[in-house]
Amino acid sequence: MIVELVRLLITLALMAIGYKVGPSLYADSPDTAQVLGAIIGTGTGYVVGGVVGRLFRSSLDSIPKSIVARSTGPELFAGAFGMVVGVFIGLVVALPAVVFLPAEVGVPIAVLIVLMLAIAGARLFAGRADEILAATGLRRRGGLVSRSLTDTGFLLDSSAAIDGRVLNIARLGLLRGRVWVPGFIIDELQGLADSSDADRRRRGRRGLDVIEALRDIPEADIAVLEDTVPGVDEVDAKLVAAAGRAGLTIITTDHNLSQASVARGIEVLNPFAVADAMRAPVSVGDRVHVSIRRAGTEPGQGVAFFDDGTMVVVEAAASLVGEEVDVEVTATTRTAVGRMVFGRLVS
Repeated sequence: MIVELVRLLITLALMAIGYKVGPSLYADSPDTAQVLGAIIGTGTGYVVGGVVGRLFRSSLDSIPKSIVARSTGPELFAGAFGMVVGVFIGLVVALPAVVFLPAEVGVPIAVLIVLMLAIAGARLFAGRADEILAATGLRRRGGLVSRSLTDTGFLLDSSAAIDGRVLNIARLGLLRGRVWVPGFIIDELQGLADSSDADRRRRGRRGLDVIEALRDIPEADIAVLEDTVPGVDEVDAKLVAAAGRAGLTIITTDHNLSQASVARGIEVLNPFAVADAMRAPVSVGDRVHVSIRRAGTEPGQGVAFFDDGTMVVVEAAASLVGEEVDVEVTATTRTAVGRMVFGRLVS
């Protein structure tokens, strides 16, 4: 449609030019010259208009197709605003053509200029909807909106969602850009939440709750990534492939995933490395209530877990598997795979 409109306007303009210029080139037969000039102008305009129209459409294709591809409220608002700006600029630019050229020539040229600048303005502003809304003091309404990957930002892993401290990072405003939650990560967490194992079920529900809480943080821009990674079945491999393809930063607390991502040149944001947001949930001397899940690697040790997955090693608790106990924290340490807490039973 754009090519045809551009071609029509250019054809009309050149036909009018040929009609006006013809008699001055062949004064002996002005009527014949007008008709011949109009025919030549029409043919030239049809060819030139097609070339110019295709070039213009190619230029528009290089601008993000936000209006067509996403058609969400912010993009439509920004696109409409951009179209108004384009029309205004087009009227100013086209004014000399209307004033100084004959109406038959000036009007089609003016309409062509206004049309091209209006379409370009709509596409350009829609592609920068977030920046425009931020500049006006507005923002995209919070919520999980399913869409294809069109922006850069962060890719959330299930381990970071379960850990929960990504909420602190978001509240601090450190997530500059959109946070994408892959659909296969939500499916993984849903599978954990439906597990028959109580610990896995609790972790899955916590991860889903964290994702839900992110949508209510004004500083966070959350969207569901529905793009799939054909030919890849393993979740971590899907994350790495999606992040590498789009230049995203993976948010994860999984040590192995972090190493694999870095080895492939993919940036990783590990919540453990953000000191202000990663303060220890407990400190030495605190008392906590935990459930002993299994025996430890050392004789007599029992192992429990906090809701965020932090391992708690309890002295003399190997015989208390399945029971809930009160524990006094005696030490905390940071390892390559996260924080560990050591404690003893409160008598």
